[in-house]
Formats: sequence, C-alpha cells, structure tokens
Amino acid sequence: MHLILCHTTADFDSLGAAVGLTCLYPGSRIVLTGGSHPAVRDFLALYRDEFPLIERRSVNPERICKLSVVDTQNRDRLGKAAEWLDLPNLEILLYDHHPHLKLDIPATWTQIEAVGATTTLIVEHLRSMANPVIPRPAEATVMALGIHVDTGSLTFDHSTPRDAIALAWLMEKNPSLSAIAEYVEPGLSPTLQDLLTTALETLHQSTVKGNTISWVLLETDDYVPGLSSLTSELLDLTESDGLLLANQYRVRSGGEKRLTIIGRSRIDQTDLNRLFNPLGGGGHPRAASVILRDVDPHSTLETLVTNFKAQIPPSPTARELMSSPVRTIRPETSVGEAHRILLRYGHSGLSVLDDNHQLVGIISRRDIDIALHHGFNHSPVKGYMTPQLRTITPETSLPEIESIMVTYDIGRLPVLENGNLVGIVTRTDVLRLLYQQHCLPKPTPRRGCIPGSTCSTVDELLQERLAPELWQILAKIAELSQQRGWQIYLVGGGVRDLLLAEPTDNLLLHDIDLVVDGCYHNSTNNISDEITTTISPAVDLARSLQEYYPQARLEVHGQFQTAALLWHNHPVLNSLWIDIATARTEFYPYPAANPEVEASSIRQDLYRRDFTINALALRLTEPKSGELLDFFGGVQDLELREIRVLHPNSFIEDPTRIYRAVRFAVRLGFNLENHTKEYVGYAINSGIYDRQRQQRDSAKIPALEARLKSELKYILQAPYWQPALHLLGELKALRCIHPTLELNQLLWRQIRTVDRCLKRFDPHHTLTHWQIRLDVLIAALSPEYRREVADIFQFNSQQVDRLLNLENAQNRVADLLPNCQQPSDYFRVFEPYDLPMLILIAAHSPRWVRKQIWRYLNNWWNAKPILNGNDLKKLGYKPGPQFQIMLNDLLNATLDGIVSDTVGATKFISDRYPHSSS
Repeated sequence: MHLILCHTTADFDSLGAAVGLTCLYPGSRIVLTGGSHPAVRDFLALYRDEFPLIERRSVNPERICKLSVVDTQNRDRLGKAAEWLDLPNLEILLYDHHPHLKLDIPATWTQIEAVGATTTLIVEHLRSMANPVIPRPAEATVMALGIHVDTGSLTFDHSTPRDAIALAWLMEKNPSLSAIAEYVEPGLSPTLQDLLTTALETLHQSTVKGNTISWVLLETDDYVPGLSSLTSELLDLTESDGLLLANQYRVRSGGEKRLTIIGRSRIDQTDLNRLFNPLGGGGHPRAASVILRDVDPHSTLETLVTNFKAQIPPSPTARELMSSPVRTIRPETSVGEAHRILLRYGHSGLSVLDDNHQLVGIISRRDIDIALHHGFNHSPVKGYMTPQLRTITPETSLPEIESIMVTYDIGRLPVLENGNLVGIVTRTDVLRLLYQQHCLPKPTPRRGCIPGSTCSTVDELLQERLAPELWQILAKIAELSQQRGWQIYLVGGGVRDLLLAEPTDNLLLHDIDLVVDGCYHNSTNNISDEITTTISPAVDLARSLQEYYPQARLEVHGQFQTAALLWHNHPVLNSLWIDIATARTEFYPYPAANPEVEASSIRQDLYRRDFTINALALRLTEPKSGELLDFFGGVQDLELREIRVLHPNSFIEDPTRIYRAVRFAVRLGFNLENHTKEYVGYAINSGIYDRQRQQRDSAKIPALEARLKSELKYILQAPYWQPALHLLGELKALRCIHPTLELNQLLWRQIRTVDRCLKRFDPHHTLTHWQIRLDVLIAALSPEYRREVADIFQFNSQQVDRLLNLENAQNRVADLLPNCQQPSDYFRVFEPYDLPMLILIAAHSPRWVRKQIWRYLNNWWNAKPILNGNDLKKLGYKPGPQFQIMLNDLLNATLDGIVSDTVGATKFISDRYPHSSS
C-alpha cells in the first residue's frame, strides 16, 4: 500500500500536492494525519468522495510498502502517523518547498525546492510524463487552490514563474473557478477592514428561492479603492449567493456626491451586467458595477435589489437531484454482507430500513471499513450505522442541501415523502450539478454540437435533424411517459451521433435506444421482484405506442421485459428499430460472464455502459425536455476525440469492450485515452481470461465466446477492418481469442494474402468474407488449439474441417507440385479443395506455392470438359462409372492444349475410347 501523508491541520497546498501524487501514482491513498484548516474542512465536506482518502485508523501498518510526505520535513507534524516512518524496508518520498527547514524524516528520496507551493512540484512531475496524466476537474480544482492559497494568487514574495506555469497548466484542465473563488482568501487593507466591520453591522439579507441575497449601503468621505475585494470578502463571510454593495462618497473637486454600486452573484441565470446596463454600468453576468451621480442612494439600491431578486430562477430541488430507487438493507444485515452489497453496486453508503420500511439509519463505507478492520464482519450493521439522521423532502432546494451537508459534514441525505424513503442525494449528486452549472462547455468552431452552448437546444436539434415522422414518434412516447409520471431518455449511440453530426448532415437514426426512469420507488433490496411480477414500464409504453403505429411489430424479451418496436420498409422511416428498456444497473458475477441486471436509476444505467461517449442521455419529457445528461464527461471526450472507459475494471469484467473500444476508435477517427490503454494492457497481461477458461472448464464464458465472436464479426466485416485489426494487434487484444495469438508480421502477411485473394476471386461476395478472415486468424494457432477455439466460436463443420486439415493439405500440395509438368497436373493437385481452403493454403505457404495457386485460380479454376454426359450418350456410349474417367481425360487434354473444340473433343474420345471397349 502506498500512502500519502498530509501534515496535521492540512492546508490546501498539502491536500493539493497529495491529490496530485494520486494522479502520479494510481492506487495510492491520502491520509489526513490530524485535522485540517477550516476552509479545507468545508471544501472536503462537499468534495471528500472525489479523492482517495483513507482514515488513519483504517490502515493496517503491515500492508504499507511506500510513504510519500508532502509539505513538511518535520515528523512532529505527522501526528501518530509518524510511527509509520520507522517501519522496516520502507520507501519514503518527501516533497516540500521550504528549503531552509531542518529535515528529521528518514526519507529515501527528497525534492525540496524554493517555489511558492509544494503543489507546483507535483504538477511539474505530471507535466513531464511521457504520457501526461490529465487530472479530473475536482483534482485540478484542489491543486489550483493549493497554488493560489500558498502564493496569494501569485502575489506573495515567494511566488515564482514556475508556480504561474503550473497554475496555467491546471487552468487548462477545467477546474471549478467558482470553487477556487469560494475558498481563496485575499487580504484586505486596514481601511477596507474597517469598512468590512461596518458592512457586517449594517448588512440587509433576504432569502429568495433558497438563495441568500444581501445588500448594504456604506458612506465614506472619499473614494475608497479596492471595494471589489471588499465585496468578494463580504460575499464569502456572509455566505451570500448574491450581494450588492453601494458606496456613497463626495468628490473633493466640486463636492459632487457619487454612488458606486458593485454586484457579485453566484446564482445561475442571473445577469448583473443586464441589471446595471440601463443605468450606464456593466461588466459580466456574475460581476458588474455602476457609478451614478446625484441620485438617491436608498431608493436606487432598493430598486436594484428588487430587480435582482426578480432574476433569480427556481432552485433545483432534491426531486431533481436524488437517485431512486434506493438500495437498502435491514438492521440485522451483517457488516460483511453490507460490504458485499457496496462492492456489488459501487455505492459509498446504504440506507437501513426496519420491518415497517421506515428509515432507521445509514451506514457508510467508512463505517464498514472500520468494522471490518476490527474483525466484526459477522456483526449486524445496527451497531455501526448512524441512527441520528438528517433527512430532506423532495422539495428541499439545492442551497438548503448544500448547507446541511457542509454544516453537519454529511455525505448523503435520505429523501422522505410522507414518511417513505423515495430517494437519496449524495455529495456526488450536488457536485455534479454544481459542476454542470459553473463549468459549462466552451464553444468550439470545429465540429459537433453542445446543446445550448454551440448549437440550438436539443428539442430544436432533434426536430431539425430527424425526419418529422420520427420526431413525432419520440414526442408521442414522451407524452405517454409523462402521463404515467415517468421520465424517458434517448441514450447511447443515437445521442453520440447526434452531437457529432455536422450541421449540414442529414442524420438517419435506424436504431434508437430509449430508457424509462422513475418507475420504481420500492426501497427493499428486491427491486427486481416488482418488475418480474408486473408488466414492465417498457412493455407498457411499447404497447401503448403500437396503438398509434399498428404497422410496427412489437417484440418483448428478457427477464426485464425490454420491448422493441420494428418498422420494416416504411416509406419514410425505412427500417427502424426502437428499443425501450427500464433503467438498470448490472453486476458481473465473475470476469467475462454475462452481467446480472437489476432495476435502478438513469445515472446507474448510464454508468453500466462501456465508454463515456456512449453514456450520454437526452431527456425527452418535461419539465426539462431537451436536457443533456453527461455524468462522466462524454461531451468533453467527443471534443477531445477520445475513447475513455467508465471504470478501471471494465475490461476485466467484459473483454468484448476492448474490441468495442477499437471499433469505435477506428470508425469515428478517435484515439484511445491513455488510461484506457493502460487498463486494456493490465486486463490482457493479467492472464485473467485464460484463468477463467481453465477454472470454469466446461462452463460458459459468454464474453469470450458468443459475444466475442459477435464483436469480431462487426470488426472483420466493416470497411475499416484493417486498421481495426492493426490496433487490436498493438493492444495484444487477440489474446482474448487465445493466449498464444499475436498479430506478428507473418500473420499480417497471411491476412493481406487472404484479402487479395478474396478481392480477386470473390468480388461479388459469394463467400462470407469476415468468416474467412476469422479463419486465417484461428489458423495462426498451433493445430492442437484450433479445435478448442472453433468449438468455442461454434464454427460450422466446413470451417472446422478446413482448420483441422490445413497442415495435411499444405503438405500434400508442397509434395505434389514439384512433379507437375502440364497444366492438368496442377489442376489435379488443387481440384480437391474449395476456394476458402485454397485461400488458407496460399496464406500459409511459401511464395512459390502461392504463385501456383494464383495461377490455378486465374486460369484453370473453373475449367470444364468441352463435352458432357449427354454428349457421350449421343456418341453412343452407355452411362456408367466410365463416364467420369472419360470426362477427366478430356479435361486433362483440354487443359494441356491437346483439344480445343467440340470436333477435336469428339475425335479424342472416339480415339481414346473406341465403342468396342465401352
């Protein structure tokens, strides 16, 4: 275990450096050795789940193999964690930016340099990597805070150009500027500090739609510089969401009174520039000012406050944020079982319900980790859960939710309606919404659409790009969903292709995936029972839609009764497939298995998908029709043209995702994101697939059998199959077929030979070309492995015979060819084999053999005797086995140039087979 130690009372630089090291060393964990500064504490109240923090008491010292210490050289500042420094055979790395301090930590490696922040040193390491790690927005935010706070936003004397460069690099990684502004604390001059005291005493406040609005009027004798800093400080100290600060002062020359009003806002959809513009002022939507002469300060400020309040939109509520249905357990559930459930579903906590389905507590992953650490895995969770709960209602506003989370350091809030648990809001839900509000995508002139930013709204986009008949179908199914109180989303590839399409593209969607959400509010642990015992929402919607479109065929399949409507040869829609499913989550019982699925929320449904660009959803129902759901950065990856997997174990669970990643990358012209490449390499090099084959013996491993063959089919029949196969070879992904299969130079030559043969001798695709390409891959295996793979892929008997008899055929051809003199000799060597077998022989034979096969296929492959059996009967010969011998002799003579027409053929037969001998 690699642990990163922050000093006691951790500040932002210590935390930022530690977070940076987790990017540099994936899998490492951060230990806060003894508390943190108030600002850091408040920051972590919201962002804790974004970072790999671990409690000191949850650490088993025997598992520690490496320590990194940041922002200190003194072991006394590590609290009780300093004991770990004395563990034997321990590698200790130390990073600090105070070169004049005494070092008393037994570090095996140190970097102590005079820069403004320790975080700067870590950023420089990240930037210098051959494949630089790109921090996530939350990671970039805390690292930027580390540099901002320790350098006074680059104004302190110890700031260096290196800090500025590091900060500029972090600014490119989409940090939350609102979070940085919230937690950076600039200093105030003595005059401004006096004014701050006055402002705090005379401040007016009002709560509007869950937002705190403040305003204050200050009177001074002269103009005071720096009022913008005072406004920002006052905004922070009063925890206001919007603030108007007015200052009336007298200009010395002439005695004219002036009124300066400065505004700051953290509220989405408010626009201070628009507020001040009619008075001659302006600025930005979130920060603006105006200077007025000879006006009544009280009435002017009052009017502006009233107009500002009118701009405030309704705040998001818990109903919009919450995840539902909620995964719950009983108080008697063991700690070990609760841990298994957390692992299975990827949750960070579980709600605990009694026998009457009433909420009695919550247990977090930290609680469970500590219980397991002390050996209480068989104990009931009721002894470790938190019983004193803070709960909210579906109508609780976002600011109220934030306040509760920060005030009480709560990571998850149950949502109760009429005493029943209907959902849960987590820190991640809040952070995601805040990020989407404050870090909107930036317009790009290059390509594609970001709804509401670089193009029209989604509703307009769908109507513009889709056939009116298709848009009407989607509008009708949205109406039907809304009538039932459900939400329905367009998900997956349809969203991706819609956003990637050029404005001039006429987008034809023939395969549409829809997901229904908000159908189940059952909070027991057997949510799937509700589906299997009733008609599923998907089937209900599909049947209702079919009433309006009776020409569509309805298909229902699967445990969860997913439904599909199919139009065939429609005059406008052509062939259209609309698949409707209920929001689901999934779990893989073992690597490469088929997943087990259960009902869940749209967020969990998107999380189970393969890549971020396929984990996008468009809401089709009100109240937020046209909303783009992008929980995992899919839009950004579309902009970067990258394929990024959703979680590190994705390829372990399902190796076919490797092939899907390659298929999408080549088809769309994207690159595999660096971490995704690493995850592929780890999954393949771990040998997990081969171990699964051996351990499960005769048991089915779907992802290595039918599903893998299906992905191979998609790739090998696509027009881009060659670059896709090349990329699979670079990734060593052919080992998923068999651990000994590699795309080396020899195999690539064989594949190219097969491709040339197919193009030349089967231009009309009478053969199934992708199967021939797959045959040549399997034929590259040693003969003893071919039958095994052929059986796994369920090859037909002809394919199996070709693979098993390939060596014998090669040897026979190589033995007979040197004795051939006449064309008929060559013909008789190759005649026993069909075209697929000849292509395989050519691919696996030396050049001189390939040359003769090519010659045979070009000149003699379709050669026939000039006469046939009917002709022989007309000549007076009786039918019998002799006919075949006679026709073969005639064909040999024709091939060798002895016979060239019917007259010659007749004479040849008569001379060779006189009637007396027939």
